[in-house]
Amino acid sequence: MHPYVIADVFTDTALEGNPLAVFTGGQDIPAVRLQSVAREMNLSETVFVLPAERGGHARIRIFTPAAELPFAGHPTLGTAIVLAQERGLAAITLETGAGDVRVTLERTGDQVVSGQMAQPIPSWQPYDRAAELLAALGVRVSALPIEIYQNGPRHVYVALDTEAQVAAVKPDLSAVAALGTMGVSTFAGAGDNWKTRVFCPGMGVPEDPATGSAAGPLAVHLARHGRTEFGQRIRISQGAEIGRPSTLYAQVHGHGDQIDQVLVAGSAVVVARGELTI
Repeated sequence: MHPYVIADVFTDTALEGNPLAVFTGGQDIPAVRLQSVAREMNLSETVFVLPAERGGHARIRIFTPAAELPFAGHPTLGTAIVLAQERGLAAITLETGAGDVRVTLERTGDQVVSGQMAQPIPSWQPYDRAAELLAALGVRVSALPIEIYQNGPRHVYVALDTEAQVAAVKPDLSAVAALGTMGVSTFAGAGDNWKTRVFCPGMGVPEDPATGSAAGPLAVHLARHGRTEFGQRIRISQGAEIGRPSTLYAQVHGHGDQIDQVLVAGSAVVVARGELTI
């Protein structure tokens, strides 16, 4: 029997946000079965918690239904909140395939309710299949340069003029998947408030309710192109179109193309506990 926890991440309301399965005793599941277990759970991501190897509190492996990821945002934040609650921690360092990620936690009473993670600093470059991507999204033009960022997973960013246009996007998911294993973020907004939808069909996730690994690079993209200020904390709304409204917060420190720190924060709530027999 392998115990697991289901947490809804980037929300403080059960049955909203992005659901996550966390197997807290992942070392007891044969490595060759991890992908099959993630496929069985059929959530955006499933995490397997393993003993630390580099001095952190734990090592984690992250799987979508289709593939393993070196890093992802909502699995890292959700796992941090689950483990910090179990272990009575105020901060936790999780070892990921993209490096160690430190998460600081906030409590209400004795309950861990939210956290903020220092994400891997992304690299970026122009996206060389921009015309194909716009056609797959059914979008005529991007209001900012179309660039691809990588902080473990890869995400491409397409800026639209209004939040209503983001809500109206109807992508050809097969065409998006044919462009490769990456997420596609369509976004719009101003000031501190932004809306995004993220499509990841090449990763086995047609539309993601909340994408922490895309939130950090989005904040970088906005600051680099002068839409926000470095150091400004932005609020990102995602997931409403698929019935899973989510709220993410992101902040970037640096200047120009020099990025010193990427912070992404949000809440999570545990909604279920169970055991898997395999």
